[in-house]
Amino acid sequence: MELLSVIRRWHCRDHLPIREIERRTGLSRNTIRKYLRAQSIEPRFQVPERPSRLDPFADRLRGWLVLEAARPRKNRRTARRLHEDLVALGYDGSYGRVAAFIRQWKHEQRQARQTTGRGVFVPLCFQPGEAFQFDWGEDWAIIAGHRVKLQVAHTKLSFSRAFIL
Repeated sequence: MELLSVIRRWHCRDHLPIREIERRTGLSRNTIRKYLRAQSIEPRFQVPERPSRLDPFADRLRGWLVLEAARPRKNRRTARRLHEDLVALGYDGSYGRVAAFIRQWKHEQRQARQTTGRGVFVPLCFQPGEAFQFDWGEDWAIIAGHRVKLQVAHTKLSFSRAFIL
């Protein structure tokens, strides 16, 4: 937020008192003090946990989604159909909440598939001149009208990824 940087600049660089910053911004002195004490760049507002009407049905819906994922694509129930089945069980919430739950579940499943079963990835970092890869190869060239077989040393520098032949 630009306002936080302005408040800090006025207070720290321009040495304006908090009352003057209050007058210029319209914020309360307590809020200005809180922003000046905070180490973060922008304020974080915590959203309280609120129970959803879907919470009592969440486990059942999760189970249905697991079963539906195992079925062929053409035979799966749509989100609309799953909502109707929940309504038949006594759910009185909206379709939008069920659709959001399904989207979140699919996202979590996609994340789980991408991160499991692939082993551990360790990024390789090299300092200049620390390591290289080397291999021999053969190639043909025409030199002075004659076809000549060449023995070529292939070197790849690990830091810059440059090839040297």
